[in-house]
Amino acid sequence: MPRPVGRSMRLITAGSVNRRVVTRGGLTAALCSAGLVLLAVPAFAHVEVSPQEASIGGFSTLMFTVPNESAGTTEVSILFPSDRPLASVTAKDHPGWEAEITTAPLPEPVTVDDLKLTEAVTRITWTADDGVGVGPGELDEFEVSVGPLPDGDTIVFPVLQTYDDGTVVSRDEGTPAGGEEPEHPAPTLTLTAATGEGDHHEESEGGAVKEASSEAAAPGSSEGTARTLGAAGLAVGVVGLGAAGLAVRSSRRRTGE
Repeated sequence: MPRPVGRSMRLITAGSVNRRVVTRGGLTAALCSAGLVLLAVPAFAHVEVSPQEASIGGFSTLMFTVPNESAGTTEVSILFPSDRPLASVTAKDHPGWEAEITTAPLPEPVTVDDLKLTEAVTRITWTADDGVGVGPGELDEFEVSVGPLPDGDTIVFPVLQTYDDGTVVSRDEGTPAGGEEPEHPAPTLTLTAATGEGDHHEESEGGAVKEASSEAAAPGSSEGTARTLGAAGLAVGVVGLGAAGLAVRSSRRRTGE
């Protein structure tokens, strides 16, 4: 039977993984600083994974963007494939939410990166604290680091989204090639051939499977969406200042004529 690892951020890994943080506070600040850029941000209707591509055999930090179009979202579960288990799965600490990683025994041992696995992570569930959640019309981001990524064309990560009215939406539908997108598509990561560049990890001593607490977010370390939208907002401000400067110079020339 699947068993929870615990009610805190946990890691089952053959080595440490480089991580980055995007907090909801950082996202909010970035949205405010973006100003007019907000007009160009599309509405999010589905759970998305970013980046959309990663190299086979590598480690990758994945950001799952979870939108909310109904009642408040109070629980988010990401499911992991059991047919191609991942040796390393890390859940990043997320303020206001408590994470639980569940593992289950494999039907038979699987060797991944010289490590023999007898069990694997099957899901990560984030549960919102009282008074916390994703409100209607809002979105939030949940980060995991995984690897080594297996062979194949894609990895599908079904998501279960639970609302405060008790409704559970399974975002687990596949999108056929060239076909119409389903109502609740599952986030899908496209796998590409290894290039020798990308995410790396340090081997742990002895290469044994270990369980360790994830690192806390460092102040001012927000990246991803926060950094992108913040930079876009700054660009808008710079363009505005430049336009104002040109107007002043033009006015002075006309005055001197």
